[in-house]
Formats: sequence, structure tokens, C-alpha cells
Amino acid sequence: MFAILLLAGLTLSACTLEPHYVRPTPAIPGSFPAGGTYPAAATALPSVSYRDIFKDPHLQAIIDRAIVDNQDLAIAMANVTIARAQYRVQRADLFPRVEATGGATEQRGKVTTVGPGGVVSTSRQTSRAYTADIGFSAFEIDLFGRLRSLSHAAQEQYFASEAGASEARLTLVAEVADAYLTLAADRSLLAIAKDTAASAQKTVELTQARLDGGVAPRTDLRQAQTVLEQANSDVASLSSQVEQDRNALELLVGAKVADGDLPASVESVDGLLAEVPAGLDSRILLRRPDVAQAEYRLRAANAQIGAARANFFPTIDLTAVAGAASPALGKLFNGKNFTWSASGNAAETIFAGGANVANLQLAKGQRQLAVAQYQQAIQTAFREVSDALARRGTIDAQMTAQTHLVADATDELTLSTARYQQGIDPFLNTLEAQRTLYQARQTATQTRLIRADNLVTLYRALGGDELVDAMAPPKPPKGQKPG
Repeated sequence: MFAILLLAGLTLSACTLEPHYVRPTPAIPGSFPAGGTYPAAATALPSVSYRDIFKDPHLQAIIDRAIVDNQDLAIAMANVTIARAQYRVQRADLFPRVEATGGATEQRGKVTTVGPGGVVSTSRQTSRAYTADIGFSAFEIDLFGRLRSLSHAAQEQYFASEAGASEARLTLVAEVADAYLTLAADRSLLAIAKDTAASAQKTVELTQARLDGGVAPRTDLRQAQTVLEQANSDVASLSSQVEQDRNALELLVGAKVADGDLPASVESVDGLLAEVPAGLDSRILLRRPDVAQAEYRLRAANAQIGAARANFFPTIDLTAVAGAASPALGKLFNGKNFTWSASGNAAETIFAGGANVANLQLAKGQRQLAVAQYQQAIQTAFREVSDALARRGTIDAQMTAQTHLVADATDELTLSTARYQQGIDPFLNTLEAQRTLYQARQTATQTRLIRADNLVTLYRALGGDELVDAMAPPKPPKGQKPG
């Protein structure tokens, strides 16, 4: 009887009132922009590892260490553990809690008896009773799927937490790469400032000598000194910036970074970044971790509607106990001493002030919110990829032009200096040539950084190697089947 009741309760708990889930049609074009300033797109959906893009072994080692030691990622993984445990707790409500109890009672007291002839006698007697029971109490038969819907919602929240951890890992990889490249660029700018200061110092010395010889006016000296002091100011500022860049990188890593793993310049890592294949089909965005996380939350909200609908129907609780009772311990499990009891209880709220209706409206409103957040996540992702592709399509031409500008400015400074020394041109031409070259070299370095950062941005915008498929078969915690 006990087994029959248990089996009946579990069998009846097999359906839900959840709406059938259909993935909303993404409110974005079917493909990324192409043609014009945009680069040619790959024909396959990309899925690449950061090691395929960031080929610098020092950067790879830093990223590997950050994945282990970064505290933000540790927080994200802790949230996954919490969500997994919450799912297990919620899922446990689908099954009865079977408890075994045992007891022993001994009593001793006076017993008065009346014998033949009305003789009254008193004696002290000891009585014993033993019980052993196994059963469950107040087990809710999930006839209308309330508990199952809550379990589904908890499961989808768990999957959302896993997708969130993947997004945190992707963000960490991109931020470490950005910090590494920023440090490299600032070291290059520092080297340019020092080089310009050294060159300006020579110009000042030359101008001082011409002033002492009565060949050049004092204004030439003062103009030469403006370039020198500007370069010295930049050296001081960039020296601080380089140290701050290192601090930012080490904060992301969560540990000290060895000097040997730091980049010498942006030029030293320029050839160690590979192209990111940009998929032609925008469906790749559906597998981005943040988009998948938004969809899992949408699925959880959909499941909550089923739970809210089930609240309109009665709740049915089942209690069953089977066991044995005997005055002698040795005879406790004798078949003649077997006992059992079973009871059921149904409850239905007659009046709740519209709470059930409001809860259903709340669940539907939360689902509408989740749909909007899902579409927003897709649209944001589409723009991020489109912007990165637009930059990718023109940055090489910009870098080529900037390289030519540096070469031309270098040649102009050489010629201007020679003509000034020969007394052909005024010092103002040399001064303008120095400033033009200085600015051109700085802009070239910044352009290199933009080109490198664009690859990082595209890697992150396309989901990198952290792609998550929200429509793939669920992967619940080990040892459990999908709820």
C-alpha cells in the first residue's frame, strides 16, 4: 500500500501549465553589414579561442593566470555554485521526503486487581512498547505542475548563471588583452617622448651655440626650448601612466606580473594578433554568452507562468506511514505487528483578494520584460559587431597613411634642420617640423593601438571561444536529469 501511494503521487506529477516556449524572432537583420567600408565576411560562423587571436606567448600566460586568480571571475563562479545548489533544493520538492523513526517506551507503576472473594491486591508492573515506522508526510502531489514549473525556473536560472560566468570569462580575457596593449602603447609613447626630448636637447644646444656666435636671435632659443619642455613634460606624465597601466593589468590578473612578461612596445606585439573571422550570418549572436543568459532568464520567466497558473487549482497533500508496534523488541518485525496508515488532504483558496490573478499578471509581465531584455541584448550585440567591423574595414588604410606621414615628417625635419644650419630658412620651419614629427609618431602609435584593440573588440563582440547555445539540450548538475 505504501509503495502504491508513493508511485501514484510521483506518476500524477507529470505535467505543467507552462506556455510552450518559442524563441522570439531576433529583431535584427539576418546578416552583418557588408560592402563599402566593411571588410569581406567569412562564410562560416566563427568560434575561435583567444590563443588563436592573441599569439603573444607572454599575453597568453598572463590571460591564463588571470582566469585562475581574478576575483571578479571567482565571484561569477561562486554565483554558479549558488544557482546550482538552489536548483537542487527546488528540484528536491518534486520527491517525497521519506523518514524513518523508531521509539521505545517503558512504564512502571502500581496495578490494583480484585481477585476472588473481593480480595484487593496491589503490585508493581513494568510495561514496554516498541515502534518502528517509515513514511512521508505532507508530500504535495504536483498534479498541476506547480513544483515542476518552479524546478524548471530554477534550472534555467542556473543555466543563466553559467552563461553569466562564460560572459565574465570572455570579458576578463578581453580586458586583460586591452590592458596589455594599452601598456604596450604607452611604453611606445614614452619612448617617443624620450627620443623627442633627446633630439630637442640637441636642437637647443645648437641654437644656443648660434646665439652665442651672434648668428641666431634669442627667440630661436626660446622656441627650441618649448619643444624640449613639452617633451620632458610628456616623459614625466607617461612614466606615471605606464606604472598605472601595470597596476591595472595586475589588478585584472589578481597577482604580480613579471617584468619579462610585460610588452616592450606596441610595435613588438603588432604582428602577434591574428584576424578574427567575422561570420556572415548574424545568428552567431544568439550564442553570445550575454544573449544566451538573457534567453535562459526568459525561459525561467516562462516557467514561472506555469507555477502562477497552477496556484488557481487545489493543492493535494499525501501522508503515508508504514511500520510495526510490539510490546517485545524481539517480536517487533513479526508480520502480525505490521501497521500502516494513509491520508490525503486537498486545499483550495476560496478568496485571496485577487492574489492569484495578480501573481499570474506579474509572471506574464516579467516574461514580457525578459523578452524585451533578450531583444535588447541581441540588438546591442549586433551594433557592437557592426561597429567593430566598420572600424576593421578602414583601420589598415589609416595605419598605412599614418606610416607614410611619419616618413614624410621625418624627411621634412631633416631637410628643415639642414636649411636652418645653412642659414637658408628661419628656425620656425625647423620648429614646426619637430612638432609635426612628434605628433605624427604619437598618432601612429595610437593608431596601432586602435587597430589592436579593434581585434580584441571584435573577438569579444562575436563571443570568442565562450559561445553558449541556449537551445542546446540542457546540462543539469552531474547525477541529475533535466527537471
